[in-house]
Amino acid sequence: MTTHFISAEIDLQETPAELLEVIKTELKKQGEPLRWAITSVDVEEQKATVEAVVTKSAECC
Repeated sequence: MTTHFISAEIDLQETPAELLEVIKTELKKQGEPLRWAITSVDVEEQKATVEAVVTKSAECC
């Protein structure tokens, strides 16, 4: 198992609950999230930057 630091840009959603689901879905594409945080929000562009540490299974052979 390996850990990776990732950064993702997420479109802001109508509600906090929707934003949370979008963030979780996007992070799952990269691996299993250990921790994550919204590190910046661009109100004009309606984007949030999320930084996370994820784990990935080591690929065999």
